[in-house]
Amino acid sequence: MKITRRKMILTGSLALAGGALLHQSGQAAAMEENHPRQNISPAWETPPLQPGVAYPQIITPDGTSLDYRIVDGAKVYHLIAEEVRHEFAPGLRGNCWGYNGQVHGPTIEAVEGDRVRIYVTNRLPAPTTIHWHGAILPSGMDGVGGLNQELIRPGETFKYEWTFQQHGTLLYHSHHDEMSQIGMGLGGLLIVHPREPGTIPQVDRDFALLLSEWHIPAGSERPNPTEMVDFNVLTINARAFPGTSSLIAQQGDRVRLRIGNISAMSHHPIHLHGHAFRVTETDGGRIAQAGQWPETTVLVPVGSTRTVEFVADNPGDWALHCHMTHHVMNQMGHAGPNMIGVNPEGFDSRMQKLFPGYMTMGHLGMNDHGEHVESGHMGVPVNSIPMVGSRGPHDYITMGGMFTILKVRERISDYSRDPGWFENPPGTQSKHADSEEMKRDGIKK
Repeated sequence: MKITRRKMILTGSLALAGGALLHQSGQAAAMEENHPRQNISPAWETPPLQPGVAYPQIITPDGTSLDYRIVDGAKVYHLIAEEVRHEFAPGLRGNCWGYNGQVHGPTIEAVEGDRVRIYVTNRLPAPTTIHWHGAILPSGMDGVGGLNQELIRPGETFKYEWTFQQHGTLLYHSHHDEMSQIGMGLGGLLIVHPREPGTIPQVDRDFALLLSEWHIPAGSERPNPTEMVDFNVLTINARAFPGTSSLIAQQGDRVRLRIGNISAMSHHPIHLHGHAFRVTETDGGRIAQAGQWPETTVLVPVGSTRTVEFVADNPGDWALHCHMTHHVMNQMGHAGPNMIGVNPEGFDSRMQKLFPGYMTMGHLGMNDHGEHVESGHMGVPVNSIPMVGSRGPHDYITMGGMFTILKVRERISDYSRDPGWFENPPGTQSKHADSEEMKRDGIKK
């Protein structure tokens, strides 16, 4: 609160003191907003709130939410760490580590004030733990192996229990031999809904997206968690395009995207086409409305979450992807020569006398790689997929990896069904230029 010299003279020292008190209370309110841990009724004093009733059900494309039961007023969950045979995209599978038979683990949903009891059973060949990333809880429940607890050895089950004193989008992941275990898939999203109605705006579609990166050499099946630079499979909810499911919204729907990043090394600038959104949350909590800002790209750092909100008011098929260009490719290699601009005319025929299947690749960029694979002119190793994309409604989509599609339609009768490709209304489709129009507009080829 700013007190001018004129106001001070008019109102005297009492007003100055009152202003100071107001300033202090404003600071306290701001602190309380960022750390909402005051006066929260424990779960056993209020009925546990249920997903889909008191708050919208979280949608985890290509994933699930973890089931629970209520025992003596607490929500009881069970996570099982185990080896999982996982499909990243059609044609590419990996022998990974996950929870409850899936990679990444199921989304855990709870409500601010809930008492939660989470049992963790280890069916892996190695010890493990779980860290509840961003949660405010007792030190002994934090899950750092050796520091906060004993290791959960193969065949053992540990119990974690605490009361949520916050709401927001958090993470969970192994905190023992993190490089190996997170790199093999041991992680998931932890979403805590606010207890008080109206704490955050209600939305119609609430999506949970977990970003990650893997190193899976072409032809192999086991991710290499010791890799530090050359990640070649980039995923959303452990799926790489064209294996990612589309996000479906009806025109006018209020949409929330909760984006977490469990990658080993890479930050991800996630870009949405056709819409602008507001950045509304970090893993530290809700951003005050005055502090939210508009974007079309949000940077999600390693080990962080970012939440964005928007109205799906623009019908169409809209790309949603990481804007680091190597992150929208699959199993790309970096050791080959730069062939862009090279004229291969006559070279292939000479080489094919020695190597019948030889074909010069990359002289047109990555587009020719995808098209040659699609046409059957070039094979890929067993358990591998093309570096880029798949056939789209108009041509070949030269994207892969950390890429999916937001599909907004005027009317949606069933959100669980993909509506197919968007048909652009007349006059809104880019097409071959008409020569007469070009002449009229003074354009020469």
